[in-house]
Amino acid sequence: MYAAITLCVFMCLTATTHADHHQPCHAPNMTGFMSVISLKGDVKAFGAFTYDSMGKKLRFRSNESYPTNTSLGLDLLMLFDEGIFYEIDSKNQSCEKKTLQCTQHPLDIPDDATFMSTVNSGSPSIEGEGIKVSVWRGAMADMKGHYCMSVTMGCLPVYTMYFHESSSFIVSLTEVEIEIKDPDLLAVPSCCLAQPLEETPEGTVNSFLNEFM
Repeated sequence: MYAAITLCVFMCLTATTHADHHQPCHAPNMTGFMSVISLKGDVKAFGAFTYDSMGKKLRFRSNESYPTNTSLGLDLLMLFDEGIFYEIDSKNQSCEKKTLQCTQHPLDIPDDATFMSTVNSGSPSIEGEGIKVSVWRGAMADMKGHYCMSVTMGCLPVYTMYFHESSSFIVSLTEVEIEIKDPDLLAVPSCCLAQPLEETPEGTVNSFLNEFM
């Protein structure tokens, strides 16, 4: 983890040579685990995610069994194309429906991202001991901050660092499989169907990233 942080910080702070042929790629459908850790070392969240790349939908459920009381307990269904998301409480069969002001999230490279470099993490000459990644950076849409994202050559996100004036954290993915194992997780739960859209207080920016700030 700290090696990844060091690498991304180094890449974000050093000058790079840009190539015109480098265009942001888009991640495939994915199922796996996501961890969100502050740069101070605090675990903000850990849990399972399901991502529909074509439908632009993300379900993230954290801390169902993770042994810490310092991290967030979340069950989020993000519908990015529709510009709304749901905060779900399955235990109490309750739900909150809110507007998304910012659709940025750590599972896809934004179209306006800037390519920095391609690097080998570990050893490229020893089978199974290295991984080749491309590094991208850019501004956090509608928020005062920036990000640095590392993805594989197949466009699977490895980790993304977010630097914000109030909070900086790293999002990392593990045990990723290129499929949607349970499509029902991306359907709006019955307890949410008749839920009215809540008003967003003035000055509030709702987004996936803001859940961890």
